Amino acid sequence: MKTKRLTLRPLNHRDAPRIAVLAGDWAVASMTARIPYPYSETHSRQWISGLEPNEFVCGVEFEGDLIGATGYFPHDDGSVEIGYWIGQPWWGRGFATEAARLLVRYCFTNRGMTRLVCCHFIDNAGSQRVIEKLGFIATGTCKAYCEARQCDVATVRYELRRPLMARFWRRAA
Repeated sequence: MKTKRLTLRPLNHRDAPRIAVLAGDWAVASMTARIPYPYSETHSRQWISGLEPNEFVCGVEFEGDLIGATGYFPHDDGSVEIGYWIGQPWWGRGFATEAARLLVRYCFTNRGMTRLVCCHFIDNAGSQRVIEKLGFIATGTCKAYCEARQCDVATVRYELRRPLMARFWRRAA
C-alpha cells in the first residue's frame, strides 16, 4: 500500500534491529501499550515471530527507510482496533496520520470492516491529534496497561464507523 510519501509493507526479521532502535526509544515505548522498555532486538524478533494470524501489521517506510509500524487486530465484539507508532525523528511531519489514514481506508474498502476502535494514553497529545484528524469520535475513558511504564495509564477510547459511501472509495493498493 502506498501514499505519495509512504509505503506500508509486511515486516520481516531484517527489520528487527531498526524496530528495536525506533520502538526502544522511551518517548515511543512509553506511549504504547505493548512495547516494553528497554526494548531489544530480541524483543523485536519475538514480536515479529509472535504476531497472531488475525493480526495485520505493516512497516511504515519513508524514502526506503523503516520509520514505524501500523496495523490492526480484531476484538471478540466485532470491532477492529488499529494502532501505530512512528520513530521520534519523524514526529511532527504528518507520517502517523498519513499511515493510519491509509490503514483506515484499507480496513473499510478492502477488508469490509464496519467499526474501528483505537485509543491513546491521556498524556499523548500527538496521538490524540492523529485520531481526531482521522474522524474518530471519543467514546469514553478507561485505564490500560503500559508495558514500558509497568502500570495502568488513563486512556481515551475512540470509535469510527464505516461511512456509507466507503464501498465507492477507490480501492487502496
